[in-house]
Amino acid sequence: MHIKSAEFITSAVKPAQYPPPDLPEVAFIGRSNVGKSSMINCLVQRKSLVKTSQTPGKTQLVNFFLVNGCMRFVDLPGYGYAKVPKSVQQQWGPMIETYIDQRPNLCGLFLLLDIRRDVREEEGHILQWLMKKKLPVRLVLTKADKFSRSAAQNRLKILLEQTGLEKNDLLPFSSVTRQGRDELWSLVSSMTGIYETPV
Repeated sequence: MHIKSAEFITSAVKPAQYPPPDLPEVAFIGRSNVGKSSMINCLVQRKSLVKTSQTPGKTQLVNFFLVNGCMRFVDLPGYGYAKVPKSVQQQWGPMIETYIDQRPNLCGLFLLLDIRRDVREEEGHILQWLMKKKLPVRLVLTKADKFSRSAAQNRLKILLEQTGLEKNDLLPFSSVTRQGRDELWSLVSSMTGIYETPV
């Protein structure tokens, strides 16, 4: 996909603040500091479209980005960071669930997992919940550059066992080397039905 434009649209905490549901959307969900911001920036070839931070728990809102004027990327709040106030943590679950449950133009979801980490109970519950929604879901293994190819394959086997998924359901990705970028764009295209950049 040739990226002509990518821009931040708005942040929201409730459906009344969402953009109109007039364009296909794909959403990204994952634990705090898993690399969502870096991955979205890599996909759209922008260094700082999504603000990255060394501080986990930075994404606390539902953030909408317009890509090529024809689709939206939705960055959902990161979860699982204990140092964020509990009052904020308690808002994330309903905020994520409300978006996924009520967004009619949501075409697919990407659940991000650091390839170095085992699947925790939270990821297991989220994955099962997303599968029940009958929406396309793919597990993206971020920070794949931290391993050699052989070590990454060993991790892949472990994660396949932990998730019960098929190999094609897991995609190793690196925002540093751009490994998996083309494959991820292919998935976005198949989810949204948009294969060419509009003129």
